[in-house]
Amino acid sequence: MDLMPLGDPGGGNFKYTDEGLPESVFMATVPCRDTAKAAAFYSGLLSMEVLYSNDREAAVRRNGAVLLLRVSDRTGIDTGIFLGVDNPYDLHRRLIDEGVVFVRDPIRSPLGVYTSFRDDDGNTIHAIEMKAELRL
Repeated sequence: MDLMPLGDPGGGNFKYTDEGLPESVFMATVPCRDTAKAAAFYSGLLSMEVLYSNDREAAVRRNGAVLLLRVSDRTGIDTGIFLGVDNPYDLHRRLIDEGVVFVRDPIRSPLGVYTSFRDDDGNTIHAIEMKAELRL
């Protein structure tokens, strides 16, 4: 019995186009010690909607940005997450007024102006301007 390779419904005659390729980052994980406290930080300061929360994880969303907050012993990391914002200077001013610790004031980079701050667990989150030519 000949078996057709998994993912090849055309039996070798399939022509690849853009179907199935990544379109965006749907979700990113952020480690936390306490999901309720982490969800309160992201919902209260960044106006993210809490989608659900339990003892082990919580999910928050604002527009297309979804963060999965998972309990971990390893917090205080640079997440590598860059949230798209209209204006990093406005975010910086808003969060400074709320006592958020910044590790980088707004700075210009080849991809746009960005800034970096710490959440309540000491994780570094970056925020970068969404340039018109980079917007989807």
